[in-house]
Amino acid sequence: MLVGLDPRLEMLPDGMLASRQSANLCEVAAAYEKFCRGVIDVVGPLVAAVKPQAAFFEQIGPPGMEALAEIISYARQKGLLVVLDGKRNDIGSTATAYARGLLGPEGQSPWGADALTVSPYLGGDSLQPFVDVSTERGAGVFVLVKTSNPGGGLFQDLLCHGRPLYRHVAAYVEELAAATAGKCGYGAIGAVVGATYPQQLAELREEMPHTWFLVPGFGSQGGTAADVAAAFDQRGTGAIVNNSRGIIFAHAREPYAQQFGPARWQEAIKAATCEMIEQLRSHTPTGRLR
Repeated sequence: MLVGLDPRLEMLPDGMLASRQSANLCEVAAAYEKFCRGVIDVVGPLVAAVKPQAAFFEQIGPPGMEALAEIISYARQKGLLVVLDGKRNDIGSTATAYARGLLGPEGQSPWGADALTVSPYLGGDSLQPFVDVSTERGAGVFVLVKTSNPGGGLFQDLLCHGRPLYRHVAAYVEELAAATAGKCGYGAIGAVVGATYPQQLAELREEMPHTWFLVPGFGSQGGTAADVAAAFDQRGTGAIVNNSRGIIFAHAREPYAQQFGPARWQEAIKAATCEMIEQLRSHTPTGRLR
């Protein structure tokens, strides 16, 4: 399990800002950093990784990017892996710059993320720099294969040579994963496969035995523990399931809103995280890891 860090001004607990309406960008960035640090303090002992969504920091400019860098550093200090959700890619030297800048070794990358989400649309030569940097540093890449959003099928489900396009992407990602596989059997290159398409998730697990799955769509997007069960191998490994809003803003939804409320938002986060962990243990092969 990993927790998505998607701070939103209108949903922050009371007390993070003196005024939501008149806050400047530096104040918003400081509130985002304070909030995300508070989330990390709670979930750090419970989960393996966090996933900052770069867009929420980029939209508030340079102060937001400074806050993102501090949050990545803080999460790593707490022993968490950091998957930066940036969905980057380009070709040639630009792809190399993205890879080195976001995933490169210490002294080369100002961000130091442990993994990055990337788009495969530009082809194999656009992915290779990420493969090279990941294997050099011991980092990872998650390639968009079958996303959780309702409109994803517009292109991903198009038939090409008798198969949906996402299956062609999956086959290529599996090649990259197999070529970089370690002792655990999984490679440095993973796939983003949404919880909202459980049948396709099961099919892709069969076709991609060396590929880590990053599974979005749990919780607020409708995915359940039963939906993601097929993402795991028989040992209970091979996948990491993301929950963002359902965890970090648990204080705003039932049953936690009534039980804890905004003042006890960190307690709500802990309760929601523990509940999700128990659901995954009860309804997926991860229960075998006890």
